[in-house]
Amino acid sequence: MKLITAVFAVLMLSLPGISACADEKAAVDAKALFEAKCSQCHSIDRPKSKKKTEAEWEKTVMRMKNQNGCDISDEEAKIIIKYLSETYGKEAH
Repeated sequence: MKLITAVFAVLMLSLPGISACADEKAAVDAKALFEAKCSQCHSIDRPKSKKKTEAEWEKTVMRMKNQNGCDISDEEAKIIIKYLSETYGKEAH
């Protein structure tokens, strides 16, 4: 019984580390997706030099998708918008 308790305790203590790794991987994947998709048409320095609200990033990304022909799915657009607003965002007024 003590062994089961010890194993359970170790598993519970390692969960935050697993979650942190998953968050880091998601951030890396979002960055990689942004870099791969957005660099097809322009330098990624262009969006990196901007500070926009989430709504402004959404407007920009959807314009690239719908009007400029950027080959991204709706799900990829959501990931890129979230990444840009978290990394290059500004507060809404």
